[in-house]
Amino acid sequence: MALPDTAPLLVGLLLLFHAFGAWAIVEVTMEDKVEVMAGETAQITCMFTTDEGLGGTTIQWFYVPPNKERQRIYNKEPMHEAAEQNTLFTHRISLNVNGTAAVLAIRDVGVRDNLEFICVIKTLTPEEAEGRTQLQVFKSPTFPTIEAVETGISVNEEAPSKIGSCRVKNGYPKPNITWYRNNMPLRNTPREVVVTSSTTIESSGLFSVQSELTMKVKKEHKDAVFYCEVIYFVPGATKMTESQHINITVYYLPTEVNIWVESPKGKIKEGDTLELRCDNNGNYPSSITTIKHQNSEYSVENKTMVRTNVKRLDGGVYECTFEETDNFEEISGSTKVSVNYLESAVITPKDSIAVMEGEELKASCNALSSLQTSTTWFKNEKLVSKGNTLSVKSATLETAGMYKCVVTVPEMEGMKTSSTLQVNVKGSPQILGPDVQEVETYETTVNLTCSATGFPAPTIMWTTSDGKNLNALQTETEDGAQSVVTFKITSNVKVFCNASNDFGSKVVEFNIKTIQTPTKSPNIKKESKGFVIAIIIIAIFLLAILGSVLYFLYKKGRICGRSGKQDFSKRKSSKDNIVVEMKSDNTEEAILLGVNGEKQQPNDQ
Repeated sequence: MALPDTAPLLVGLLLLFHAFGAWAIVEVTMEDKVEVMAGETAQITCMFTTDEGLGGTTIQWFYVPPNKERQRIYNKEPMHEAAEQNTLFTHRISLNVNGTAAVLAIRDVGVRDNLEFICVIKTLTPEEAEGRTQLQVFKSPTFPTIEAVETGISVNEEAPSKIGSCRVKNGYPKPNITWYRNNMPLRNTPREVVVTSSTTIESSGLFSVQSELTMKVKKEHKDAVFYCEVIYFVPGATKMTESQHINITVYYLPTEVNIWVESPKGKIKEGDTLELRCDNNGNYPSSITTIKHQNSEYSVENKTMVRTNVKRLDGGVYECTFEETDNFEEISGSTKVSVNYLESAVITPKDSIAVMEGEELKASCNALSSLQTSTTWFKNEKLVSKGNTLSVKSATLETAGMYKCVVTVPEMEGMKTSSTLQVNVKGSPQILGPDVQEVETYETTVNLTCSATGFPAPTIMWTTSDGKNLNALQTETEDGAQSVVTFKITSNVKVFCNASNDFGSKVVEFNIKTIQTPTKSPNIKKESKGFVIAIIIIAIFLLAILGSVLYFLYKKGRICGRSGKQDFSKRKSSKDNIVVEMKSDNTEEAILLGVNGEKQQPNDQ
């Protein structure tokens, strides 16, 4: 094809521009996508190269709205740059050019900023180049909430039953929900598991997702744990969070009923409180539980029946019956209860026994019991024999007394019974104490006591040495009799206590001696006065001797004067002029004091 006449001119111009470097080469490099969390600042980098340098380069940024043409948001020319007005990014963007890198910063990005951005590089020549980056904004959803059904679910339901619902809100991109049972994910299975989900786009552009789980419930699901897992996206990763765990109530019919003794633990004895507990391996709300014993039927509250103060007749078989009222199905279980007993102790012979002195004593003690027993004999709280039989080869008067038979059950604490036996030994009486007893007294009335043992109980008589019978009070004791006599005496006398029964007698002598009361002084006050007078006379006599000695020493000059050589003045002095010389060891001055306490000069001596 022939070129027009102007073709050579154009070719020449092109060669001229190429020769002088006027035809520039431009290249742009950008990332395919930039990921950022909502609310942060996104930075989109545009790397470019050009032969002309930066002086004549124009940089333009565009975004592509959905289903629309691109729209410029920023324009940078060699002499001017500015963000385009009235766009979604007018007040949120800025451009930073550093060498051959032009970075567009978008502040406070939101999910609606998930757009494609275009960087265009132009030179003075017609050459230009562009690059594209997809901005992806992420928003983490809220923590998932889960709700379980409040009512129980029967295993007899034919269709799948609702287990619960799980909801997560305000995420971007759309989160995914997966259900789990005991750490195993649940998938849609015909007539077994159905998971339905619904998605809501909020006014903010965020996604809210709700999922509901329905499934065919089985008995083994009674202890199962259900929860939902939410998977959501963040820049460069995928994250997961779990909801709280829930359980469901599963209703199912029992296959076994058990009844047992809850209390007491171990063996049961008469008088105990019996607590029976009945339970089954089912779980059904509309059911009735009863316990039958012999011909009686008892209703059960809280799966427990209590019987107080049980007797041996309360033993036997107890049957617990579970009845499901909707389907009229019954199932039962039973247990045998044994109530141990210990009857009252029976001693043979009964109540009392009398044996001759020297003969053998034999008695037996038995108590009917459902368990092995142990028998012991006591007298005066002391152990005297073990075993059912009490045996004494040769009875004496000391053998007599009250014996107690105690029967216990070693296997069970608290099972105990007892009975008593009065043993009497036939023989002549014995009187406590020596045969002759001396009694001395100041009193004119005497009380005497005589205690005698023997069986039959002896009769006690009191007599005096002159043959007089004394009236006395006699009482029977456990092993004989006691008598007390009270009588007046005027002189020494002998009194005899005579105890006798069918087998003999015994006499004790009381030798009573009277003691004269000492004679008392008729006038104690006169003796006291005479003693006082004697003391006074002695005191006066001693004072007279002391006065004589002092007078003698004075006459010898041993009391007054400088060296004992001064003469005592012969002049008489009046009553008020009696003086006493007071002399100090350190001065020659003597001070004379009158009787009235007035000071006198030595010349007046």
